Amino acid sequence: MEQERNMWGIHTGDDNLFLKGNVIAIGWEELGNLSEIAPNWDAFREKYAQTYPGAKKGAIGISVGMLFRFAHEMKIGDYVVFPSKSDRMVNIGEIAGEFEYVQGAAYPQRRKVKWLKHLPRTAFSQGALYEIGSAMTLFAVRNYSGEFLAALKDKAFQKNLPEEDYSVGATAEEIVESTRDFILKELSRQLKGYDLEGFIADLLQAMGYRTKLSPHGGDRGIDITAYKDELPPRILVQVKSQDGDIREETIQSLKGAMREGDYGLFVTLSNYTKNAQTYLDHTPIIRGINGAELVELVLKYYDRLHERYRKMIPLKMVYIPVTRDAQE
Repeated sequence: MEQERNMWGIHTGDDNLFLKGNVIAIGWEELGNLSEIAPNWDAFREKYAQTYPGAKKGAIGISVGMLFRFAHEMKIGDYVVFPSKSDRMVNIGEIAGEFEYVQGAAYPQRRKVKWLKHLPRTAFSQGALYEIGSAMTLFAVRNYSGEFLAALKDKAFQKNLPEEDYSVGATAEEIVESTRDFILKELSRQLKGYDLEGFIADLLQAMGYRTKLSPHGGDRGIDITAYKDELPPRILVQVKSQDGDIREETIQSLKGAMREGDYGLFVTLSNYTKNAQTYLDHTPIIRGINGAELVELVLKYYDRLHERYRKMIPLKMVYIPVTRDAQE
């Protein structure tokens, strides 16, 4: 019975090294020879933390995982999928050698590879391309490994693709969802209390409102006063950055600060309890915005936000493919 083989994806900044040198390689040259580190995660983590003392905890875990897998979990015979940028090809091979260290090289941690097939990106579904487009240098290919294996064994694999690639819809939604998650996480991480109030005031200005921030701790809990133009009504805004859901009595306190003719806006990064949502539904002069709705507004008005907030939440405008049904 054929031994089960793992499939790995890898990226590089040197396509020629991989394709002409018949190797795969990673950097981290400051760590020295990975084979000289005890073959366990704790030893790799300790060595990494010593070598890069300024590294963040999350980054250490991700990097250590890639380094340990490259040195110890990859096996001869495992498959490798490498998307080359210079020619926009997908290169599939198998690992042909044990771990090696090349002193002084830009990518010193290496393994020999036998390249088996070089295929155009058009031969694969969008979902498969999305998986090997991972932001990490080294990663396991799982969801679409069968598609890459089929491509190895079938020269006519491209003909088997459906007329419309339905993985496009799933891929596009994954990209959109990951972007939404990123925005909400950055808002929660970087903007607490008064800082979030300033951001909401800037977002309202991007939406066409004139805004005035209240003094810290004053004005009966009203954080921002907004106007659409020179005339009433005024909009009283309360902002909460707390993690827990907003309760009904908290919204009632906003209502208590409003005068006749005022409108209210309540903004939270979290959500509302069932009773609070019912209260909002029965109080049309107060609009509640939760974290998910706030993210949609950020996406809609992102290019009008102040530069400091765009730097805080760095996004790039891109076009992504969708299914034809999604266009209708």
